[in-house]
Amino acid sequence: MENENIIAPTDKPAENKKTAQTSEKKSVNRSKLQTKKIKTLKALGLIETKGLIASINAADAMLKAANVELIGIEKIGSGLVTVMVCGDVGAVKASVEAGVLSAYDFGEIIANHIIARPHTDVKKIIPAVK
Repeated sequence: MENENIIAPTDKPAENKKTAQTSEKKSVNRSKLQTKKIKTLKALGLIETKGLIASINAADAMLKAANVELIGIEKIGSGLVTVMVCGDVGAVKASVEAGVLSAYDFGEIIANHIIARPHTDVKKIIPAVK
């Protein structure tokens, strides 16, 4: 064959191609937004609990209480689990308070802390952000 580089049309309808392209664009935009949010940590909220159920309940309450983003959950050992969220200072304060109240019913709360405007190097030591 002389023209081996000719691309044959696919059997898929044109709508599926558009949908695939649109979903690719959306996933690219989402990853850019998530990276942007993590680059600019306005506030960091932490709750450490003894027990996984309490930490999951705390994370759920934190996300429902205010407009914060879940950075991650770190299992430390001996049943200790830390939940980390970021967002605006007021939103993080409200979410940590709600998380503490919620987790109190299901397990032991070891510590909670809010860091307003953390230094940019702090994200280097947060396990979930690397």
